Amino acid sequence: MDGTVLVADDDRTIRTVLTQALTRAGCKVHATSSLTTLMRWVAEGRGDLVITDVMMPDGNGIEMIPKISQERPDLPVIVISAQNTIMTAIQANEVDAHDYLPKPFDLPDLLKRAGAAMKNRRLVAASDAAAPRAPGPAPRGDLVSMEGIPLVGRTPVMQELYRLIARVINSTMPVLIIGESGTGKSLIARTLHDLSDRRSQPFITASAEDLHSHDGAQALLSRVRGGTLLFDELTAYDTEAQLRAARMLDGLPDDGPRIMATAQGNLTRALAEGALREDLYYRMGGVVLNVPALRERIDDLEPLAQHFLSQAAEEGATNRHLSPEAMEVVRAYSWPGNVRQLQNTLRRLSLTSTDPVIGRSEIELALQSQPSAATVGERFTDETLSEAVGRHLRRYFDLHGQELPPPGLYGRILREVETPLIEIALDATGGNQARCADLLGINRNTLRKKITELDIAVSRRRKLT
Repeated sequence: MDGTVLVADDDRTIRTVLTQALTRAGCKVHATSSLTTLMRWVAEGRGDLVITDVMMPDGNGIEMIPKISQERPDLPVIVISAQNTIMTAIQANEVDAHDYLPKPFDLPDLLKRAGAAMKNRRLVAASDAAAPRAPGPAPRGDLVSMEGIPLVGRTPVMQELYRLIARVINSTMPVLIIGESGTGKSLIARTLHDLSDRRSQPFITASAEDLHSHDGAQALLSRVRGGTLLFDELTAYDTEAQLRAARMLDGLPDDGPRIMATAQGNLTRALAEGALREDLYYRMGGVVLNVPALRERIDDLEPLAQHFLSQAAEEGATNRHLSPEAMEVVRAYSWPGNVRQLQNTLRRLSLTSTDPVIGRSEIELALQSQPSAATVGERFTDETLSEAVGRHLRRYFDLHGQELPPPGLYGRILREVETPLIEIALDATGGNQARCADLLGINRNTLRKKITELDIAVSRRRKLT
């Protein structure tokens, strides 16, 4: 990777880390804690890439991007920010930032994205030299400001979701939002509408009764006009309602509403079993947003808990917070009801005591009557292993943007699957390697070799059979 990178961040440690990493990667680096200095460098023609923080002592990095684009239209900008909200991702997208990464960021991932940005800049420059492009539309200056959207998440899976939401806000394509109950699917649909160009138009949720009634489809279209029409929990619609919905979508006018739908469960199985019509599924699935379960984003539990407790306090409940020991219980619990269950649990705790601290015993008591991690495991998902591996692999490739992952992917993936398989099999057989080898259907010597290669710890104990 070669080129000159301009880094703007008020954190000296981040400037140092980025300077060292980019220099080792073959780049020249100019680093500053001032947006004024950054803009002077841009005006002087320096740099092939800008990496900037959002909140700076002398301004807002995102608000500088339109000025950078006006001065240097070909200069890509990567935004890094500790403000890990959906609004940051949306604002970065609206001013045509090349990319957005939350803090703390993964350094190798940032380097890959930086390399891709500079490579893309060179390709665009070569294309322009051969056939100059007409100037594109000016970056939008009307950044949507919408406070209090309760989409909280700093984990990579949520940040990935934020980036995708930001890219499709004003798309006319249908959106299918998939996730378990309580993950906030309807909230995401509403957020997409409220932040889009259609926000002054109606947001209507269609019911099966609407579709079954006389002229129901036409009445729905009259109500929603050019707004957003949501089909909530698609597989809950009966066959006749699904048929009517598919026919309605076939006849949508060009100035008709944007279509969104939510669904939970295994849609492949729903299609195979006839619970979901194929024609409706393919009409709905223009853009698919996969909403992660709460157990897939454990590091979001603390900011989510703080958000819900603060929200309850603003509504008149006691201003409470979780003790470190109580937070350990929260992190260890499975939360089968996802974000909705967490919100309801903390809301009740805010109302049942005036003690500012929620202790371990109190949270344990609150969760006693609810499903535990040990009893809900089989109900987490009906996703097959192949589907789960495919989902994680797609996410892995997406993280590399336009670049391919490092060579040796086959071996790395096999190791990722092989290690937990052997560990769990050893645990199930109480560390008895002969029984474990028989269970796995491999030679005992092969098992020993794998244990050594994969550095798997083996402990012997009696296991019930």
